[in-house]
Amino acid sequence: MGPADLAQKISISAESPRGSERNGSGTALAGAERAPPGTWRQKCAAYVLALRPWSFSASLTPVALGSALAYRAEGALDPGLLVGSAVTVLAVHGAGNLVNTYYDFSKGIDHKKSDDRTLVDQILEPQDVVRFGVFLYTVGCICAAGLYAVSTLKLEHLALIYFGGLSSSFLYTGGIGFKYVALGDVVILITFGPLAVMFAHAVQVGYLSVSPLLYAIPLALSTEAILHSNNTRDMESDRQAGIVTLAILIGPAFSYILYTVLLFLPYLIFCVLATRYTISMALPLLTIPMAFSLERQFRSQNFNKIPQRTAKLNLLLGLFYVFGITLAPAGALPKL
Repeated sequence: MGPADLAQKISISAESPRGSERNGSGTALAGAERAPPGTWRQKCAAYVLALRPWSFSASLTPVALGSALAYRAEGALDPGLLVGSAVTVLAVHGAGNLVNTYYDFSKGIDHKKSDDRTLVDQILEPQDVVRFGVFLYTVGCICAAGLYAVSTLKLEHLALIYFGGLSSSFLYTGGIGFKYVALGDVVILITFGPLAVMFAHAVQVGYLSVSPLLYAIPLALSTEAILHSNNTRDMESDRQAGIVTLAILIGPAFSYILYTVLLFLPYLIFCVLATRYTISMALPLLTIPMAFSLERQFRSQNFNKIPQRTAKLNLLLGLFYVFGITLAPAGALPKL
């Protein structure tokens, strides 16, 4: 047998299924033993990503703002009620994001180039998303019941605000589907602004007040900028899917104008508050360079990660706003 015949025999033996099974059996067994932990970690990571945690600034900052307004009005703050309010609002927000994922997928809106590919890439199954959404709504209801047991707020007032927010988070894409008929911006503007701020404030002080609605306006505008940047980026895919958003109705040019107004109008409000009442309200102005950077990116129609960057601005602006209210001298701000 010559060298060529020997090499061919060795090659055939190495490529035979039986030889492959013998050589790989140890590795396959070890991989099978390690699979469950890896699969569990991947599953948990998939659930976290499905929640779109980058958007949680839209619910955390209103809670912080409402609590800061309560502290400035009453001179005291209950940390337990603050944490309970935050968990309640986060649970409803997360569940609303899952409802959005489910209905966008079922209506064929999400695709391989979408920002949310949880169901498109089969990272999770639709029934997983549904079950997780029900779980989070349940957690929110349990937390709301706990808040009622601890807070002095009347049951009818707490239920009105809480179930109003819960219904809005579901109906944004589920049921009526406000998002698909150009009313999603209105829902977000109300829910993740005045409603969330009023909820956190009322739980702390034990009564409903109009002043949190007014103080929520700058934060609500910034939160709406997140949604509008997302809808402008997805304008073409949304149009192809047959849905209507505000960005589609007004077109690219007016979408840019609206985004600019949503970005910079809060700073105008902060300037008025700082010059007329207390200099601490100028703290949010520290974030204005980020706003100019976002405006330039939007104007160049480079929408890569712009909703996430707008959410980051929303978080920082909200935190400085909360610090400004907390540091304001007693009686310096109107109606507080």
